[in-house]
Amino acid sequence: MTDARLLIVGPQGSGKGTQGVRIARELGIPAVSTGDVFRAAVADGSELGQQVQSVIEAGDLVSDELTSAVVRDRLSQSDAEGGFLLDGYPRNISQVAHLDEFLEGRGETLDAVIELSVPRDESISRLSLRAREQGRTDDTEEVIANRLAIYERETAPILGVYHTRGIVDEIDGVGSLDEITDRILAALEARGLFGPAAA
Repeated sequence: MTDARLLIVGPQGSGKGTQGVRIARELGIPAVSTGDVFRAAVADGSELGQQVQSVIEAGDLVSDELTSAVVRDRLSQSDAEGGFLLDGYPRNISQVAHLDEFLEGRGETLDAVIELSVPRDESISRLSLRAREQGRTDDTEEVIANRLAIYERETAPILGVYHTRGIVDEIDGVGSLDEITDRILAALEARGLFGPAAA
């Protein structure tokens, strides 16, 4: 069990969901993805969950405030006391401020931000392949390119904030699953967040 508070960031198709789960398992901390948190809140039928459900059913995007409230609720659970790995949150500058405020209130900070770096054409080809395998006809190259553009416009700027804090580790996201996991763990070990130094 490692006391680490991490964020994994990368464009769609970078494999961050898969790597996030693997890294969290290695470190013995929960992987907290916004998609999972929303689904759990809705299934739970809590007041927050009902708010999320009504927004989703209306076809709208969940607001920064509501997203932050749901994530704060998840991070307040006992299994996240000793650390967590965030995936998909914060996704913009406004949410970075919400997370900072929450962590400061607990006397904590993010320890590292894992940036999975994947060339744009690689992301598009991976997503196109996944769409074909899953029979998702709505995932055209145009739709995928648009999603990547939103990432570049809204999420990539948060890396600038974290770069100024010196906590970003840029990881080459091209290679086998094991190779990429090993690169991430090596970067975390260099920060004393994994391996003998972290024990």
